[in-house]
Amino acid sequence: MKYVFSVFALIFAVFLYTSSSFNKTAIAFDGNTYEDAFEQLDLFADVLARVNNDYVVDINNSKLIGEAINGMLQSLDPHSSYIDPKEYKNLQISTSGEYSGLGMEVTSDEGFVKVISPIDGTPAKKAGIKSGDYIIEINDESIIGLPLSEAVDLMRGKPGQSVKITIARNNDEKIELNLKREIIKRQIVSYSIKEGLAYVRISQFNENAYRELSVAISSLKKEMSSEIPGLILDLRGNPGGLLDQSIKVSSAFLDGGEVVSTKGRKESDNRNYNADIGELLKGVPLVILIDEGSASASEIVAGAIQDRKRGLIVGMKSFGKGSVQTIVPLKGGKDGAIKLTTQRYYTPSGESIQGRGITPNILIDYLPEGSKKANARKEADLPNTLPIETEKTQKETDSIIPVDYPPNGFKIESDYQLKRSMEILKSDTYLNKLNSSS
Repeated sequence: MKYVFSVFALIFAVFLYTSSSFNKTAIAFDGNTYEDAFEQLDLFADVLARVNNDYVVDINNSKLIGEAINGMLQSLDPHSSYIDPKEYKNLQISTSGEYSGLGMEVTSDEGFVKVISPIDGTPAKKAGIKSGDYIIEINDESIIGLPLSEAVDLMRGKPGQSVKITIARNNDEKIELNLKREIIKRQIVSYSIKEGLAYVRISQFNENAYRELSVAISSLKKEMSSEIPGLILDLRGNPGGLLDQSIKVSSAFLDGGEVVSTKGRKESDNRNYNADIGELLKGVPLVILIDEGSASASEIVAGAIQDRKRGLIVGMKSFGKGSVQTIVPLKGGKDGAIKLTTQRYYTPSGESIQGRGITPNILIDYLPEGSKKANARKEADLPNTLPIETEKTQKETDSIIPVDYPPNGFKIESDYQLKRSMEILKSDTYLNKLNSSS
């Protein structure tokens, strides 16, 4: 009985902490009042006490409560979750610092560790790990069902140490890879000059994205000495990141006006974000490359550029994640944090891409027609995903846009999508498509 009281006291304290952070009128459970919530918390305490007293083996109460909180949040949508203290620290590192590991963005997918995207220049990328791969073993030990933070810890370690990774691809293909850990530096913008055109790739929208983009554009201007005739911004495989960075990156190519808007349950969640930094390449022809792995912040940039007719979107239809998550630290991060979906975002024309994705102006595949491709899951395929909104009619253009496939025998490493993007920028197709886009 003493234990029941202590557990209830803990939950009561968490409830008070949570309710003090939000408007009490917004706190309701199953439509009941603020006060009625305590009865349901009491039910949780009773169940926890019963498990603690009668389960067949001793349990870790902290872990059990963490899993319960995580289960509650993950039942809402695929992107809401509880982040334990260790995972929260890893999250902070992934958006700002550097670490020793393999270099890939991963997520939890129904007990499996799924690769969102390998980071350019890292052991994972060099080994050929792809978006959509599932990591099933680390050093010959199964990690299926292992908490994501523990799986990440197994992949990290001292630089130079080897780690064996077993991945599943296309459901039936099992691949074993031996990789050496390296210091992963979070340089996420790379650039080069290709056939007289400027090429910039952003692999992730961390807190340095806009700063690194500005440096890249400044360097390209100096290296090209004359006016830049055209720019390709490559967002393929970019899983997204920070909302504010996607707005800043979009602003680099827009002369004022709206970039994106967000809407949530509360009036304070409804905001319009405008381009206010100043265009870095005024009037320079722009192509943005996207694919099925381009998500969230990548889609904000692509949607803004497309709707504002500032450039052409080329490649394949994007992932379709049209929601914004807020990270709420618990006790300053001491107890971890919760990641909660708080808003949907909308392109300047008012379109939600949740579950739909951004359809390019020009569809270009990277494999010849009829080739076997990995079954990349999109937002609409995830469990408990937010429903597609039907209030506003989405432009359904997929069926009338022909897909440009590479010819048979074209080598994947030659990058047909990039090759065609450069050809488009140099031809009349660019202006014709831009002027005819609806």
